[in-house]
Amino acid sequence: MFMNNWAAIAEYVQNQLGADKTGHDFAHIQRVVNLAKNIVKSEPTADENIVVTAAYLHDVIDDKLVDDTAAKQKEVQSQLHKLDYTSKDIAAVMDIITHMSFSSNLKHHYSLSIEGQIVQDADRLDAIGAIGIARAMYFGGHFGDVLYDPKQAPRTDLDKKHYRQHTTVINHFYEKLFKLADLMNTPVAKRLAQQRTAYMRNFVQEFKDEWHGHH
Repeated sequence: MFMNNWAAIAEYVQNQLGADKTGHDFAHIQRVVNLAKNIVKSEPTADENIVVTAAYLHDVIDDKLVDDTAAKQKEVQSQLHKLDYTSKDIAAVMDIITHMSFSSNLKHHYSLSIEGQIVQDADRLDAIGAIGIARAMYFGGHFGDVLYDPKQAPRTDLDKKHYRQHTTVINHFYEKLFKLADLMNTPVAKRLAQQRTAYMRNFVQEFKDEWHGHH
């Protein structure tokens, strides 16, 4: 039954995000789902159905991508109800996707369920490493952000409102991406994040060296 539900949810999400040009497209969703499926294997207490369902749906209600988040949340709940998810399972999925974002946890750390921790880790893993670099450039280009300005220092002590005000693409590595490895929840994600973060740090150093004509 779960596989049938996942196929139906995947189709719904593809219809929602298929035209996305910010790096939150269906390919991103598929990568997050695959990462979540791998992580859940090492977390035997987690409910895989909740994990996969939330992984598919996590960006559908994101306020970066949706104007009316309340209406979209109701729509998602209705979709899950049609697929015979229980009220308890729907509540579990909604709790994850409404509280897992980086911006929502800047000033206070929300205690997610183990299922939520897995989905959060999977989503954050797709924000770092080689794909993370590409997505950062793609997202910044979409919104016309400056690539790099050596005079513009990375911002610190951000709340959600100020974080959402655009920065340079390179500053985004310091303001978010380099921080994610230390915020991972599960052992599997922590290990993968260390590798991906090292790759990003090498890239940013090379970028700056080339920018200043050192290489």
